[in-house]
Amino acid sequence: MKIIIAGAGEVGFHLAKLLSYESQDITLIDTNKESLAYADTHLDIRVLRGDATSISVLKDAQVQTSDLVIGVTSSETTNITLCMLAKQLGCKRTIARISNTEFIEDKELLRFSELGIDELISPEELAAAEVQLLLNKSAFNDTYEFEEGKLIMVGVSLPSTAPFVGKMVKEAAKVFPELHFMPIALQRMGTQYTVIPRGDTVFKYGDQVYFITTKEGVDELYKLTGKKKEEIRNVMILGGSKVGFKAARDLCAKRFNVKLIEKNKEKAFDLADDLPNALVINGDGRNVELLEEESLGSMDAFIAVTGNSETNIMSCLVAKSKHIKKTIALVENMDYFQLSHSIGIDTLINKKLLAANNIFRFIRKGEVVALMRLNNLNAEILEFVVKDDSKVTGSIIRELNFPRAATIGGVIRGEDGIIALGGFEIRAGDRVVVCCLPEAIPKIERLFL
Repeated sequence: MKIIIAGAGEVGFHLAKLLSYESQDITLIDTNKESLAYADTHLDIRVLRGDATSISVLKDAQVQTSDLVIGVTSSETTNITLCMLAKQLGCKRTIARISNTEFIEDKELLRFSELGIDELISPEELAAAEVQLLLNKSAFNDTYEFEEGKLIMVGVSLPSTAPFVGKMVKEAAKVFPELHFMPIALQRMGTQYTVIPRGDTVFKYGDQVYFITTKEGVDELYKLTGKKKEEIRNVMILGGSKVGFKAARDLCAKRFNVKLIEKNKEKAFDLADDLPNALVINGDGRNVELLEEESLGSMDAFIAVTGNSETNIMSCLVAKSKHIKKTIALVENMDYFQLSHSIGIDTLINKKLLAANNIFRFIRKGEVVALMRLNNLNAEILEFVVKDDSKVTGSIIRELNFPRAATIGGVIRGEDGIIALGGFEIRAGDRVVVCCLPEAIPKIERLFL
């Protein structure tokens, strides 16, 4: 695919890096000379210095023959204008990063598609939604819902007390005859090696395992993994950033008791006006005495979303030392993901990764309606819509020439989420959730075209 990315900031550079690994034809546009020079020396892409809303710059980037234009500059006005211009000049598809979430909430009313903008994404909104999802599934350190929860992906680090540590996958499945979950990926403790589990794969202590399950299967996984379902009601949020504000607003709407700590006095007063159902405190969240005065020890969850990754990590470690049930830290450095479980923080979230997941589904061939890249794992989960003429249509799963580096986690048929085993027949209209390693992606795409 020929892809143009406007904005060489964190999100733009990260996207360009991921896409360049897949040998996509990438052009990165930005006005910042240093950012472009860094991208040019580190990535196999074309860089172009200039204003992304300049028609001459867009023509130089060959927008008329491009498959996708992604506007991820720091200015939502620039991103929206770029996408409108690109569509008029012949680009097939456009995506704009925005900060005003009202645009997403009223997307149908405002008819952005008629203006030439196919998709709107807000990394801050995605991060706030991720926080809420993680609190709802508090015992797990990673989670994702397909089709409003018809199928659910959960990630968990196996404790030594998990009943099936030392058992093979097929042995663990016998613990529950009515199977409501499927292991789709795992990473051994202390390694960077991703495994797609098979029946003879043995679960080991410390494995980071990802499961696809149904709503009923979530309770089974609590029992099987030895995790306890914790009731989360009292939440402390450190940082009144866009993510902090959105998370506080959404949690208040769900009747959580929220305390938000913001260092900037003026910003704290503004937040107090905008969040009448939250208790906003003006203070430095790095001050342990302040946290203790504000009853940190009585909190069920602690969420650190300041603009400083190190502050977020350290404050979560303080919270964990007070036996807080759930800690979540927002980080910008992708390398920190490898440290999260070893240093004791429950979950790290990254806006760049969330935005990339949202955008990547437009890169994949076949009709992909959802995609996520697993934190710190070399694997992707894709949700394909099966078409009448797809190669998998009418096929029994065990008879498919499915690569060993991929597995089907589940199928959504109508209103039902199904954990599909070998004898399951795939039909047109099904939504099939597949987990695969990078080398299997081309073959999987061909099966669902």
